Amino acid sequence: MRAVLLIAVTLLQAMVAFLCTMAGSWLAFPMVISGVVSTIAATWGALDVWVTRQVWNQRHGVVSVPSSTARALRRERRRTRRQERAAERARGRIRRRSGAGQLSHS
Repeated sequence: MRAVLLIAVTLLQAMVAFLCTMAGSWLAFPMVISGVVSTIAATWGALDVWVTRQVWNQRHGVVSVPSSTARALRRERRRTRRQERAAERARGRIRRRSGAGQLSHS
């Protein structure tokens, strides 16, 4: 959040510096200087967020790409579920077919 605010303020300062320069205002030079300082601060903020995320991921072992073993396990679970659903459908068809054509169940 801090990095987003720093970047937003930097963009705002750059726009004000540009408009002051176009208008020939005395405020143009101080705005350009503060814009340079803000750019450095915003870059630091963005790098801080990026590095912090990288360190956290390394320490906690979080990998965004699933490993091949996890993928294989998921594939196997899916295959088992699919077979169970197919067997259930087949049982339902057999029950319906065996009851067809009977006038009474006794």
